[in-house]
Amino acid sequence: MKLTITGFSNSGKTTVFNALTGLNLATTTYPTVIAPELEPQIGMVKVPDARIERLTAVYNPKKTTYATVEYVDYAGITSGDVAQNTKVFNLMKDADAVVHVVRAFEDESIVHPMQGIDPVRDVKSFEAELILGDLELVEKRLQKIEEQARKGKKQDEADRGLLLKCRKALEDEISLRNLEFTDEEKRLMLPYQFLSTMPEIIVLNIDERDINSGKVKNYQNEIEAYFKAVGQSVIPPVLALCGKIEMEIVQLPADEAKAFLDDLGIDEPAMHKLCRISYDALGLIPFFTVGKDEVRAWTIQKGTTAQQAAGKIHSDIERGFIRAEVVSYDDFISSEEDMNRVKEKGLARLEGKTYLVRDGDIINIKFNV
Repeated sequence: MKLTITGFSNSGKTTVFNALTGLNLATTTYPTVIAPELEPQIGMVKVPDARIERLTAVYNPKKTTYATVEYVDYAGITSGDVAQNTKVFNLMKDADAVVHVVRAFEDESIVHPMQGIDPVRDVKSFEAELILGDLELVEKRLQKIEEQARKGKKQDEADRGLLLKCRKALEDEISLRNLEFTDEEKRLMLPYQFLSTMPEIIVLNIDERDINSGKVKNYQNEIEAYFKAVGQSVIPPVLALCGKIEMEIVQLPADEAKAFLDDLGIDEPAMHKLCRISYDALGLIPFFTVGKDEVRAWTIQKGTTAQQAAGKIHSDIERGFIRAEVVSYDDFISSEEDMNRVKEKGLARLEGKTYLVRDGDIINIKFNV
């Protein structure tokens, strides 16, 4: 699972990336609105899960493997800069979702490319840039179809009809997320990787003094109201955090980090929440395998069958699948964290190939070699 961290220049994207990954990349500020040439930076982040920690304490395995999220940091976009934005958008298309960092902190030493703090304006501007990016792609594709038609080459009318439908909406400044598409249209859309259909998570990068403040809650409410007003059925989650503080926390030993959080009145690092939100935004869930050798979280899409889940472990296990012994995590915990006790209580289930795996299932797969 890959997410691109983006937003307007000087919004604190790299600070958020550092806080997520524990890396220490330079947090360059741009004195102009033109971002320099930068290479994408990639970081793998464990998805925090108290269940994995509890299972590890029970089994004391040689190895513990968490689910992971891959984040990519790159130069920000600039309002109206087509060339720069195209580079960023091309990178975004390879991701599964986008983390949009929105500046909500004041700092006179860091130039705001839009000359002032206004998170709602920045969210609207960002959405407008996505729409423009998609419109440019649609127009180029339609132009190519027309050129080929003039040469006598037969064109796919369904594809052309889809592009015309998209162009009409984009010209009216309507995100493609807000349109209804048939299953066939969705199939035809896949190769285009439209930006305005990508799942989005909005991160408000706030001042330390605004942590837990009503000011931030107002920003969140106004952003959610904007998406509702434009007819978006799935409102992107809006998470507020102080990137500067979060970057400091991740560099501290665990005991010092906890004391720091306690002083600020924060239950857990916001980065933990962002990882879980990222995971959930893509419709992902974990199932667990346990034992003395390894306790592991395996990532699957919601709606994955037991046989398909077996393929995540190894293709041979999927091919030779017989059945799955399944115990819910909650049943395991309520049974004194003892599998024998689970079975005595009749809470272990034998499931077939078509069983839909649930979030937190502990699974032992029986298979033929």
